[in-house]
Amino acid sequence: MTTDRVDAAFAAAPREWFLPEHDRTRASYDGPIEIGHGQTNSQPRTVAAMLRLLDVRAGDRVLDVGSGSGWTTGLLAELTGPGGTVLGLELVPALVAFGRTNLSRGTWPWARIEQAAPGLLGDPAHAPYDRILVSAEARRLPDELVEQLGPGGRMVIPVAGEMLLVVVGLDGLEVSRHGSYRFVPLR
Repeated sequence: MTTDRVDAAFAAAPREWFLPEHDRTRASYDGPIEIGHGQTNSQPRTVAAMLRLLDVRAGDRVLDVGSGSGWTTGLLAELTGPGGTVLGLELVPALVAFGRTNLSRGTWPWARIEQAAPGLLGDPAHAPYDRILVSAEARRLPDELVEQLGPGGRMVIPVAGEMLLVVVGLDGLEVSRHGSYRFVPLR
C-alpha cells in the first residue's frame, strides 16, 4: 500500500507540534481542539479532505487564510516542497506568535505566518496564488479571494456550511460542493 502525499504531509507535520502543550496528548483525537481566542485546530479528517481537494503541487504559491495554530501552513509547506511558497495569514496577534513558534518546529523556510490586515481578505498585493486554503467559514463566496487566484488556481473554502472547491478554468469559474462542515466564522 502506498502513502499518498497528504498522508506523508501529516507524518512530516505532526498535529501535536501545533497544539497547546496541555492538549498534545489529544493529537490523535479526530475532532477540533481549542487553541484559544475562540479558534480551533481543525479536525484531522476535515483537514485531509480539504488538502486533497486543494490538490497542492510541488512548487505552488499557496495562501493559507486563517492559519491559526500554523498546522495547515506546515502541511501546505510539506506539499509545496522547497520550490514553493506558503503564506499563512492570521488575524489574532497571539495566534500569529503561537503559529510561528509551532511552524519553527519543522524545516520549512519557504513558509511563514504573517499578521492579517483587519478588513482585508487575503493578500492581494502579492497575488496571484496557485492555491488558497481558507480555514474559516464565509457567509458567501468572497470575490476578493477568488480574484487572488491565478489561471488554473484552486481554492477550498467553507461557505454557509458547505465545503466549496473553486477552480479558475479556461471557461471561467467552476464551483463544486463537497459536503457539510462547521468552522469558526471568517472575520
